[in-house]
Amino acid sequence: MRLRPISHSDIDELQALAQETGVGFTSLPDSREFLVAKIDKAVAAFEGRVPAEERLYFFVLEDEESGELAGCCAIEAEVGRETPFYHYRVGKLAHSSVQLDLHRTIDTLFLSSDHTGDAEVASLFLRPAYRRDRNGTLLSKARWLFMAEFRDCFPAKVLAEMRGSFTPEGVSPFWECLGSHFFPMEFKQADQLTGLGQKSFIGELMPKYPIYTPFLPQAARECIGQVHEHTRPALEMLKKEGLRWEGYIDIFDGGPTVEAYIDDVRAIRHSQSAKVEVGDTHLPHAERHGWLAATTGMADFRCSWIGRGPDAEGVITLTPTEAERLSVSSGDTLRLLET
Repeated sequence: MRLRPISHSDIDELQALAQETGVGFTSLPDSREFLVAKIDKAVAAFEGRVPAEERLYFFVLEDEESGELAGCCAIEAEVGRETPFYHYRVGKLAHSSVQLDLHRTIDTLFLSSDHTGDAEVASLFLRPAYRRDRNGTLLSKARWLFMAEFRDCFPAKVLAEMRGSFTPEGVSPFWECLGSHFFPMEFKQADQLTGLGQKSFIGELMPKYPIYTPFLPQAARECIGQVHEHTRPALEMLKKEGLRWEGYIDIFDGGPTVEAYIDDVRAIRHSQSAKVEVGDTHLPHAERHGWLAATTGMADFRCSWIGRGPDAEGVITLTPTEAERLSVSSGDTLRLLET
């Protein structure tokens, strides 16, 4: 398995992935026209043809044997520049009465664009058949190696939006109890519109004043900051990297947004550079994938597992197969991460 930038020839496979993601996966709608435009934007980003702050870096995980795309992930260099980037900020309002000697603290939701200008890691999806052999870890951590290598292309902070809680029937209680009262449409339609980048209706139709959560039914309150069952593994990986929930949730399904300063992300802090030396085919290989290796070029970025780490002199020895997978040769440089 290897991760690489998406290309125009991946459109059919990408649309197949989009059809498998399910309800609530906003960033990958099943629209061929939209996906073609997303690929165009990503290719331009990797080739450096757009300003750094406007870039969308979209990656795919490729099965070398079958040529099939096993999954995808992305990095948005800065959110909220082209279209508003909305969240609810979970807060509190205190009320007191001296005369009655009463003090109450009420939880609130306030429409916010506080994350405008932050980077976002997004669109992580792995097909069920490939949810093994640490492929999910490869998808998630490869983005940090890319950001570490091209740190100057990103701002100070990074976030990730987590898919919220849904019933087994695919219904979002948070949407049913809140969003549906302000948007005359089904959740799926609102979700699709935001995925297509048509977000202006949010600011136009959502209330501008705080929403007191005690007015919401219990089912909706229980969704605040909770994730979809299929999203829990991705959330746990992000938490291990140091991303934390700071009280922001998705305005449609109530899922949490986790965030961190980029320079504090574990994988970025612990990554290291090493010189490549291509050895023979009989190098020892670890039973468990323990090292990730990523190339240092943007347009031809590659990332995959390798069987060993660097030596004391900072040299990483690869088998010819590993070197071919990464498209490197002796004398090149790799960015490494022990996992």
